[in-house]
Amino acid sequence: MNYISQKLSIKEKIGYSLGDLAANLVFQTLMTYLAYFYTDIYGLSPTDSSIIMLIVGLVAAFIFNPIIGVLADRTSTKWGKFRPWILATAIPLGVVALLAFSTPDFSYKGKVIYAVVTYTLLLLFYAGNNLPYSALSGVITGDMSERNSMSSYRFVAVMFAQFFVQVFMLGIIKSAGNGDKAIGIEKVMTVLAIIGTIMLLITFLTTKERIIPKPEQKSSVKEDLGDLVKNRPWVIMLSLTTLVFITLAMKGGSYVYYFENYVDKEQLALFIQPILDTLSAIGLNHFGNDPVSAGFGLFNAGGIIFMIVGITLSKNLADKYGKRNVFGLFLFISTLFIIAFYFFPSTSVSLMFFSQILHGFFYGITIPILWAMIADVADYSEWLNNRRATAIIFSAMMVGLKAGLSIGGALTTLFLGFFHYTPNSAVQTETAINGIKLLVSIFPAIPFLIGAGLLFFYKINKEMEVQIETDLKQRRT
Repeated sequence: MNYISQKLSIKEKIGYSLGDLAANLVFQTLMTYLAYFYTDIYGLSPTDSSIIMLIVGLVAAFIFNPIIGVLADRTSTKWGKFRPWILATAIPLGVVALLAFSTPDFSYKGKVIYAVVTYTLLLLFYAGNNLPYSALSGVITGDMSERNSMSSYRFVAVMFAQFFVQVFMLGIIKSAGNGDKAIGIEKVMTVLAIIGTIMLLITFLTTKERIIPKPEQKSSVKEDLGDLVKNRPWVIMLSLTTLVFITLAMKGGSYVYYFENYVDKEQLALFIQPILDTLSAIGLNHFGNDPVSAGFGLFNAGGIIFMIVGITLSKNLADKYGKRNVFGLFLFISTLFIIAFYFFPSTSVSLMFFSQILHGFFYGITIPILWAMIADVADYSEWLNNRRATAIIFSAMMVGLKAGLSIGGALTTLFLGFFHYTPNSAVQTETAINGIKLLVSIFPAIPFLIGAGLLFFYKINKEMEVQIETDLKQRRT
């Protein structure tokens, strides 16, 4: 491989991070509102929503991602392997994201067909954009410390996208549509599509691919797949990624139901009013007058702010103790505060907010480490086989992400149906309420706990990270 400086400028780190900010305007919307959009805005039944989210999501995970991974690894242009994909998909991704959250006046069968087609196209273009974007992190630099630093920049950007979507978006949707959530979400997605497209173009223009495989390192698809099967860290990371995103999709998509149907609205209004008054005094009047929307936004805001605090600590902890150890420990601790939600009475609003803050802080430490570990797995594969196949390794992780998102989202709507949830009903049965409580606590905690346990079998510890980095630097010089 050609060896050039592996140090990154702040401009390039910011430019790269904008790509994830753009992608997460789509991804966080899918994770937080897709189930709610299908059941309470678009008017699909929980069962049909579950089937669409599961089947389309699994097709995207196991067909779209591997194909794009193989193609991206074999792309060769003057701009590199992965940057051209970001350029080519920037505009189509924005357009399809808008269409997927539009509500045309079709018959019920027409609505189902429209949802299947638009969700399929959205996941196709998302894979075509985000998979090469993620793989780009493995070839921008081979310096482990710079990679950890870039991951921190990247996931601070992710948190900003998450902050907007989870804190302000529900209130903005209701406000933009004057109470009509269907009109409101179309207006919001139009603006997000434009902003996201511009950010992706900036990512293309400001980044550079530095790790360029030698021609003799070219391999067949069969060889690449064979390398994956023999790569135990890759198998573990694939499983871990799937489990993490099952949890994120399940609890992230269930909070809106939790606030609209379980949390005591009177106690919520009393709790958030002093916060709203303080924010209003400094000119922040963006939460609206609806206590559910405002409370939901402030609840998410607390978690995200402390996630960002956790992210800022991530690099130093990972550099000192190794990614595996830090990830496993703080994933386990964060899970304890998810479980706690099952035991909170509907009036214990302060405990809900406090638990969300602590969960956000401890989980935030793990966020940049996951993707940095996947880049390490690509290095491990090159170190072991003397061949680099970055995109196909990242495509496998994207399989885990999409599969986790699809399974988690489908489980959310499936359990809602199982526990007899009635969309847009002012009063839910005790069975439905119990199901909603389980969906934000016990059910999503299980995949996190299994994921933490898997890391006992992941052998790329701090010592091996250093060895791999040193050996690959020598080969590339």
